[in-house]
Amino acid sequence: MEKVNKHRADLKNKLRRRQKILGGWTSLAHPSIVEIFARSGIDFVGIDVEHSTISLEQCQNIIAACQANGKMCLPRVASHNQEAIKRLLDSGADGIILPMVSTTKEAQDLISWAKYPPQGKRSFGIARAQGYGFDFSEYVKDANDSLSLIVQIESIQGVENIDGILALEGIDGVMVGPYDLSGSLGLPGKLGHPKVAAACSRVIEACAKHNKACGTQDIDPDLNSVKTALAKGYTFVVLASDVFLLWKWSEKMNDIIEMIR
Repeated sequence: MEKVNKHRADLKNKLRRRQKILGGWTSLAHPSIVEIFARSGIDFVGIDVEHSTISLEQCQNIIAACQANGKMCLPRVASHNQEAIKRLLDSGADGIILPMVSTTKEAQDLISWAKYPPQGKRSFGIARAQGYGFDFSEYVKDANDSLSLIVQIESIQGVENIDGILALEGIDGVMVGPYDLSGSLGLPGKLGHPKVAAACSRVIEACAKHNKACGTQDIDPDLNSVKTALAKGYTFVVLASDVFLLWKWSEKMNDIIEMIR
């Protein structure tokens, strides 16, 4: 428990200091995937509960596999739901990624649901996070200061409200969702459009002003693409995902198969 607490606090501190952070991402339910990812040297793994069939039980197994390999685990919840956040944190998650945050109130809700009183209204329970009771006092003492809370900015409304969102002390950083952001601008999938790029830049600049972490996801990363993202002002980059890796592998194999046939 002590080692997990240290790694958890280290990740939060790196976010707060705007240090370079590189993450993995899983949308598939098997712990073996994150055990393989952990060997890469990444700082954390995101679990995509929003766009997958991953269950709470599977989430806990993935979280345990990450932490057993010294990596932190941040599930992205499926919706703005107090119960879901509470159960994931009690399962041992090292923080939460909340999708589609467009207002200060929505960001405040995350803080309230994820933090114990007096900072929030998370209820006290006995589960894996608390060592099934053995580590209750230690966990409760450290949780508010060690759990990482990240909101996703995925709409033009979120961009317009970014300063208010980032002004909240409990938010450690944001992650830009360029696909949904392009859709909210009426330009679905046109990630290179000047309006989309300008919206992303506005979030990056606001994060720098408020001294908060700013992240993005690189679908098909290589050294140049990651360096480019960091040069733009992003402080953390999610390096593809298990689904993206299988997609790109299948594309490549399809080309080979077609040539051989």
